[in-house]
Order: sequence, then structure tokens, then C-alpha cells
Amino acid sequence: MAEHHSGPVEMGAPMDYPEHEKTYNLFVAGAKYGTLFCVSLMVAMAAGFFTGAGFFSALLLLIILNVLGFIVLR
Repeated sequence: MAEHHSGPVEMGAPMDYPEHEKTYNLFVAGAKYGTLFCVSLMVAMAAGFFTGAGFFSALLLLIILNVLGFIVLR
């Protein structure tokens, strides 16, 4: 048989707010640093492919952009 609940649906199980905040902060950090890596990778690939910089210069540029971006985004 169907269960009969009294009260509003929004008042279901209690929320674990500290865990929710931890998960949210982890997601935001992952999105932030993931975007940083993708943008710096695209800039390094453009420098390596469309200029005479070469692979190792582009790799060095990727590392420098990631370190600088990490410092700025902290």
C-alpha cells in the first residue's frame, strides 16, 4: 500500500550541510582549475603550432601559464 506522508515534501530527510558545502567547493575548484588548464593548453598549442616556438617552448609556456594561473586563482 501507499504510504501517507504528512507535511510538505520539502521537509524530507535532513540535509548534511557541511558535506554539501565540501562537495560544492570541490566542484568549483575543479571547474576553475580545469578551465585554467584547458585555456593554457590552447595558448601553448597555438604558440607551438603557429609560431616557430617548437614543442619544448610550448611545453615550457604551458607549465609557466599553469603556475601563474594557479597563483592568481588561489
